[in-house]
Amino acid sequence: MEQENIITEEKIFELYGDYILNHGERPKNIYRFVKDNEFEEKDFYDYFSSFEQIEKSMLVYLFNKSVELATEVKSSNQITSKEKLLNVYFIFFENMTMNRSLVLMILGNNKLHSAKIFSHLKEAHRQFIKTLDFNDWEMIQKAKDDVKNFHEKAREEALWIHLVSAIDFWKKDTSPSFEKTDIFIEKTIDTVFELMDNEPLRKVLDLGKFLFKEKFKK
Repeated sequence: MEQENIITEEKIFELYGDYILNHGERPKNIYRFVKDNEFEEKDFYDYFSSFEQIEKSMLVYLFNKSVELATEVKSSNQITSKEKLLNVYFIFFENMTMNRSLVLMILGNNKLHSAKIFSHLKEAHRQFIKTLDFNDWEMIQKAKDDVKNFHEKAREEALWIHLVSAIDFWKKDTSPSFEKTDIFIEKTIDTVFELMDNEPLRKVLDLGKFLFKEKFKK
């Protein structure tokens, strides 16, 4: 087999992305997709079971690459958890912008479909959040004891909702270089923790989570 025909996860991403950008839709079936790209169907199944799984994995790939790059930029001992979080987000959105046409096609405009595509990304995001030490966050240091001990799952969920809202903002952003998305991310991240430090607002957060889930059910 020629070197250029060696199939990897990244190669399938490339071939699939080229197809949907050029045709505006998924390939008709996996058999035709692999045949047109001159590789074996079994090689496809070494990495993916369906086209939907490719789409789910693409966002995870961009996110994990962003985490890796952010780790290389600065020593993890030199920056706070908040800076680590923002660095990953800014790199992730830059990566999405570089692939904007593809990402927008994958996400589509259907909320239920977007929720399915986000399912794998949510787990990757959760794993990243678990690596952060929120005790070094000034807002958390000054918070009440019960806030410091805020349930880990709730914190992960709040930050996940924030990321999804940032992606939705980015999809609609028409500012040059999507600079308003960067501002949105930076200005709103502390709000997530402000909500946790205020019982009435925490209830608003719970309501927001409910409405968010109900919206995706439609």
